[in-house]
Amino acid sequence: MSEHNKNTVIQFIEAMGKGDAATAARCITNDAYTLAKGFGNFAGVREYDTILATIAAFKQLMPSGMEPEILSLIADGNKVVTEFEGNGTLVNGEDYSNQYCMVFTLRDGKICQVNEYFCTILAEEKLWPIIKDMSL
Repeated sequence: MSEHNKNTVIQFIEAMGKGDAATAARCITNDAYTLAKGFGNFAGVREYDTILATIAAFKQLMPSGMEPEILSLIADGNKVVTEFEGNGTLVNGEDYSNQYCMVFTLRDGKICQVNEYFCTILAEEKLWPIIKDMSL
């Protein structure tokens, strides 16, 4: 099951980077939620519909996508932890490179919870001015 869970997480991260909400939806349960740890506009809980809307918005935010580079991926039972770097070019032409650690909990082979850790200061400085008026 650990290999299947790892593959599901990789598929989800790749879909996120491409702004592919349809593929991401196949990876998560209907009651899935993410919890972005930290402070600021990006912190907090996002439920199923918002998760998918946020992923779809990546196409507007980063038209050429975000290229995730997975640095580590560890699975144990229903948990998968990954550390990766996400690199892309924002719609305004600026480079965006952030570091992420995500702790995924899976149920029946699908993601039901994600705890996200990333540099919220960088996200506030680079992303927030672009997306603050988008409805997600």
